[in-house]
Amino acid sequence: MTHKTTIHRLKLADFRNYAAASLSLDGRHVVLTGENGAGKTNLMEAVSFLSPGRGLRRASLADVARVGAPGGFSIFAEVDGMEGEVEIGTGSDGEGEAVVRRLRINGTAAKSVDELTDHLRVLWLTPAMDGLFTGPAADRRRFLDRLVLSLDPAHGRRASDFERAMRSRNKLLAEGRFDPAWLSGLERQMAGLGVAMTLARKEMLGLLAGLTGRADAASTFPSATLALCGFLDEEGDVPAIEIEDRYMAMLAAGRYRDAGAGRTLDGPHRADLLVRHADKDIEAERCSTGEQKALLVGLVLAHARLVATMTGHAPVLLLDEIAAHLDEGRRAALFDRIDALGGQAFMTGTDKSMFSALGERAQFVSVHGSVLSA
Repeated sequence: MTHKTTIHRLKLADFRNYAAASLSLDGRHVVLTGENGAGKTNLMEAVSFLSPGRGLRRASLADVARVGAPGGFSIFAEVDGMEGEVEIGTGSDGEGEAVVRRLRINGTAAKSVDELTDHLRVLWLTPAMDGLFTGPAADRRRFLDRLVLSLDPAHGRRASDFERAMRSRNKLLAEGRFDPAWLSGLERQMAGLGVAMTLARKEMLGLLAGLTGRADAASTFPSATLALCGFLDEEGDVPAIEIEDRYMAMLAAGRYRDAGAGRTLDGPHRADLLVRHADKDIEAERCSTGEQKALLVGLVLAHARLVATMTGHAPVLLLDEIAAHLDEGRRAALFDRIDALGGQAFMTGTDKSMFSALGERAQFVSVHGSVLSA
């Protein structure tokens, strides 16, 4: 049985274009409508900060605070979540490079923002992701890592620790300091973290494959086949410790090559996510723009279904401008799929009529000049 996670109240202070805003919600889906630039996406971004990380825009904390605000921003939410009703407060503190993020759960300071995943999972789809299949591999890695983070919060720490160790190794090589003990220590750390990252990514793809492969050819959102390439591609059912040893040997053998290149040329930071339209058996990048959008929507919905299955709680979905490029029939099918997930979804659009198929399943909120009205 899947339980519903809902946000019942949201308050913002000095967040983006909002000096102050408050929104009371009744548990239904939320549709935010208004002209471009009114602050719809900013409100969605605020909800995305109820999860670890830098939000749906991946912005720095300093950029999120309202221009001219005397301090940082703050977000407060009342949530009926995975551990019952909870009050969540998060925001920024400090100035310049010293800006840090703060989090309080039921009035008590949290040790880490990862504690947010004890209460809710937040997933999103934005127009900036429309070029995912044709853009750089780094965008697809970030997309995949975000999927992994929703079920494995430690994945983010592994990735940041790997990057830190790799930067230290690169610096030593750039300075010509080929101390074998020091380099071996860093490479051992990179091997453990890098292989763990890769195995977590592959596990996520395996779990998703069981869901994305169920769509039929007539589905509004076609099925996709997923694969990871670019790092340790040939490793099958080999024990992790053996894979780590192989990666360490690869790093040791490539020291002079990496020194010449000015960067580490082998590792999980070079991997790429390959996506194919399963029914047509062609790469996603060769599909039409409409087919790429449908594949992406299908992936996000499949991931949301996976999160609900694995955690027992449906995630909160943030779908920015989701209806803009869909005809009436496809919009209705999309809304039915979203509703079937059993969670709460936030959606934005300039035209309220595009969401008419939702009927009473949604609460409509007008956004105009940073003012919210039901």
